[in-house]
Amino acid sequence: MLLPDSVGQSTQVAQPVPDRTSERARSALRAVIAVLLAFLVTSVPILLSGKSPLVAYWSLIGGAFGSLDHIAFALNKSTPYVLIAVGIALCFRAGIINIGGEGQVAVGGLATSWFALNAGGPAFLVMILALAGGVAAGAAWAGLAAAIRLTRGVHEVLSTLLLNFIGVLVVSAALNGAMGEPGAGFPQSPLFDESVCLPKLFTGSDLHVGLAIAVIVAVGAQILLWRTRFGFRLRLLGGSRSAADYAGVSFAGGVMSVMLLSGGLAGLAGGIEVLGVHYRLIEGFSQGFGFTAVAVALLAAADPLAVVPAALFFGFLQAGALAMQREVGVPSSLVFVIQGLSIVFALCAMGLDRRRRRV
Repeated sequence: MLLPDSVGQSTQVAQPVPDRTSERARSALRAVIAVLLAFLVTSVPILLSGKSPLVAYWSLIGGAFGSLDHIAFALNKSTPYVLIAVGIALCFRAGIINIGGEGQVAVGGLATSWFALNAGGPAFLVMILALAGGVAAGAAWAGLAAAIRLTRGVHEVLSTLLLNFIGVLVVSAALNGAMGEPGAGFPQSPLFDESVCLPKLFTGSDLHVGLAIAVIVAVGAQILLWRTRFGFRLRLLGGSRSAADYAGVSFAGGVMSVMLLSGGLAGLAGGIEVLGVHYRLIEGFSQGFGFTAVAVALLAAADPLAVVPAALFFGFLQAGALAMQREVGVPSSLVFVIQGLSIVFALCAMGLDRRRRRV
């Protein structure tokens, strides 16, 4: 910041360099407080319905952690959130808003399924090829939105949102056409060969290796964001467009590269979902992933590593919702209220923190 001195010149005033460790601690504290406030506020409608919030939340915890199968279900549920939210967080850091996760997951699952059903060769190579096809399809779908932004000036919020619907419809058309299972009562593909599906992390458990892949991706994205030139360029684009232009950082290159990366991760999430959970392509399998992942990225303050606990929170919350409804009679949809309030309180805390810094 430049301040005028007594002779009309300007004096450079050094600004404190933010400590990333303390910033992460503040972000974590904001997230925890936001979650606690969300549970507290959600207790009001539970009380008004004549139920006990303590009993309801205890049932929710039991449904999420009550057995190894419940934990495996919650972890599998969290895996696509981690992958999609990491890509969205990177976009946020670059000042890009990618809300097209659902469409990118859909086409990623479609491409993965096609390779799983049609590719020949050793099973392990088919599985890798199928996942790579999902990554490529998701990246191409996000790249289309980036190209529309760069060539036609249409904001990525609009293009990615509309491409969500198109991606879901493409999957529906494929399942009602050549990829559909003949005679099935629901639009779905035939089952994949068991040998090309994702292996399990533990014998006798439904928990698949996709969780390990997601954690590795989150760690890699953290390193990419803070330890590489590419990550510095992304942060520079998100921090100041004029500073990025002055430093010679290409806006078009940054938008295209981060969107391709984000879309590829979403496509990978779609591939892991069909190979590790459903073992086939099912109509509507991607719905809900993209928008939930945006909430996860916001709760994590666009920090790739913080995405992991944020995604686990959402996954375990959804895993315990049905138990809460079954045992206490509290609607499972209440978890979406908790998720939404968590985001609202987290964003309010971030806004207050930024206002305090300006003062």
